[in-house]
Amino acid sequence: MNIQIFGTSKCFDTKKAQRWFKERRIKFQFVDLAKYGISPGELKSVKNAVGMDALLNEAHPDAALVSYLAYDEDKLEKLLEEPRLLRTPIVRNGRQATVGYCPDVWQSWS
Repeated sequence: MNIQIFGTSKCFDTKKAQRWFKERRIKFQFVDLAKYGISPGELKSVKNAVGMDALLNEAHPDAALVSYLAYDEDKLEKLLEEPRLLRTPIVRNGRQATVGYCPDVWQSWS
């Protein structure tokens, strides 16, 4: 498994995801979205795995503006500009991905 966890250091669910993988001694790479963001290719891969609606953090004040954009390409561009609009944690295993805390899905990966 080649696990990547995208999130922020202050996100409770991201910390829970990291703890879940640590407890099972599964190595992962943590990417802090606030510092490094996410590459366009990685974001597109996650969107293909989970769908556009799952990516958007509805609690963010600008979420409504993004949801009004007509095309997925425009939405992806906005998410790349402002990574805090992404729902976290985003956990990738190759082409598979989850958004949010999903231990049942992660268990099926091993």
